[in-house]
Amino acid sequence: MILVTGATGNIGSALLKELHARGAGPVRGLTRDAARAAFPEGTEAVEGDLAEPASLKPALTGVRSLFLVSRLGADAGILEAARKAGVEHVVLVSSITVQTHPHLGPAGENLAVEELLKESGMAWTILRPTQFASNALMWAASIRGRETVRAPYAETALPTIHPADVASVARVALTEPGHHGRTYALTGPEPVTARQQVEAIAAVLGREVPFAEISRRQARAQMVAVFGPEAADAVLDVTGGDVNPELLRVRDTVSRVTGAPARPFRRWAAENADAFRRTAGA
Repeated sequence: MILVTGATGNIGSALLKELHARGAGPVRGLTRDAARAAFPEGTEAVEGDLAEPASLKPALTGVRSLFLVSRLGADAGILEAARKAGVEHVVLVSSITVQTHPHLGPAGENLAVEELLKESGMAWTILRPTQFASNALMWAASIRGRETVRAPYAETALPTIHPADVASVARVALTEPGHHGRTYALTGPEPVTARQQVEAIAAVLGREVPFAEISRRQARAQMVAVFGPEAADAVLDVTGGDVNPELLRVRDTVSRVTGAPARPFRRWAAENADAFRRTAGA
């Protein structure tokens, strides 16, 4: 039995689809509201709250492999609950910043979860993806409203990854041998700037999307209200303010592990075009 936490998220939902398509056997998806879950046929929807590890006991019963995204809940309690339930292998989604920006607070928190997993006695596989293509959804309201997209570091090109590629690597690690004790840094197939991302979205919408570069100070003022000062500074550093060759490097890990090429940002934009379109009557 495989338990996918974060089953309604960008990675978890893609992982459930892959596991179903590959006939991976019994799979459960964790959600806070099983009645509203739209999981693939045959996937068991189970309720639980990652912030309350005690609530996960029914979901973990009989589970041998666990998919977990770091820092979405009480990680120490979740891993302890998994160990007590007899889980044998955990695939953990961490962050590439653990190796590219270890001095940043969020990177240190991710590293701490990695260490908890390694010390748990369960087998482990750690995935360290770079910036997600789905981060572009932060611009969705502006694009739907035909407003100007404003972003800092417009010309910094990062090897942005499609969340489905993280899911593909996770599916292989969960279902195929040879991945225990491995740490995989994951990137997309090519560097892409914020300006190029907006251009790709504009192309699939078939219209111009105005774009303007703003300063770090302007961006920070907006982000602090959402993320807090430390996280805002960390995001700004890794999206252009403090880049380094390790962060910018394109890796072939996705293709090596899955046998399929990593998906470019323009594919993500095409698959998610509706998020950037006005609804009927709006």
